[in-house]
Amino acid sequence: MKERPFSSRIRQSRRAFCAALCAAGIAACTPLRVVTHSVSRAEADVPPGRYTMDEHHWSVLFDVDHFHYSRFVMRFDRAQATLDWRAGGLETAAVDATIDATSLDTNVSALDAMVKGPQMLDVQRFGQIRFTSTHFERTGEGRGRLTGNLTIRGVTQPVTLDVTFNGSAPNPLTKQPTLGFAATGQFSRAAFGLTTWYPAVGDEIGVRIQAEFAQPAPGAQPPAAAPAQ
Repeated sequence: MKERPFSSRIRQSRRAFCAALCAAGIAACTPLRVVTHSVSRAEADVPPGRYTMDEHHWSVLFDVDHFHYSRFVMRFDRAQATLDWRAGGLETAAVDATIDATSLDTNVSALDAMVKGPQMLDVQRFGQIRFTSTHFERTGEGRGRLTGNLTIRGVTQPVTLDVTFNGSAPNPLTKQPTLGFAATGQFSRAAFGLTTWYPAVGDEIGVRIQAEFAQPAPGAQPPAAAPAQ
């Protein structure tokens, strides 16, 4: 039997070595507890206490009708929120969220300046959008309608969101109690005095939110409170 050239054996050994390194790297970066992670959707399993929004795992999107062609989507890049979870579950939980209005991003720099300007959000004078919950009405298992006071440009109006509790569990990486939510809703921008460009740009603002909240580790510093507007 003819023996393979030495260079061929070297290349095969290198490939095998690289494959072993890749496999080891995947195993190191993806421990079993991450691969097999699951959450509980039982509200009673959530440890009571104060939770803060995970700064890396959230999104707040607004959308609005644009010339009847599409729902134009805007996002915010900076926000913070706290969640007080009590033994009664969703009915007794309370959330307070603050969005940095200056972080609005439409993906069009000229439009960013227009929406942030004096005709609309006027972020130089009103740098925050704030939501503070006031009431929760259950509509199903892990679901309900959350009403709260929304403040935009110094005007406060009640707004209701449809909220779904996605589940909770110790985070497989941080080990801290973590829970997640999804929320959708809508509100009239005219109710906040934001009537510019109507009716070419619609009045109803759609809201889509995804957020994870975690209990800070013992001894961790809580996030700084947002200044009052």
